[in-house]
Amino acid sequence: MYKEIVITIIVLVLIIVGNIVTQNNTNTSVEEISKELNTLMEEVQKEQVSQENAKLQMEKIEKVWKEKYETMAYYIEHNELEKVETEIVKIKADIEVEEYKMANESIGNCNFVLEHIKDKNALKIVNIF
Repeated sequence: MYKEIVITIIVLVLIIVGNIVTQNNTNTSVEEISKELNTLMEEVQKEQVSQENAKLQMEKIEKVWKEKYETMAYYIEHNELEKVETEIVKIKADIEVEEYKMANESIGNCNFVLEHIKDKNALKIVNIF
């Protein structure tokens, strides 16, 4: 009986520690990507948008996303990550054709999906039950 209790406690501690580590990684990843997206949003909301600056910022976002995607893919549902990837592709396409209002909308959608991922994977009573 004593062995089973010890094993159960060890498993629970490992699950909680694993969740904390993945949640911290998710939060920092979402914050970093959102920060870059907000910088791009500021750029595309200007009256005179610099196509070159927007493209450079978009490249930076893609680079950060590739780095973060590789680690988050281990523990987050792939369809959630694909939604972010789809929005990033839309943003890039909108910037290339100089549709900055559409890019702004896609940036908002991307930020929404990122926040959804962060909230969905948080250790909360609502998410447990």
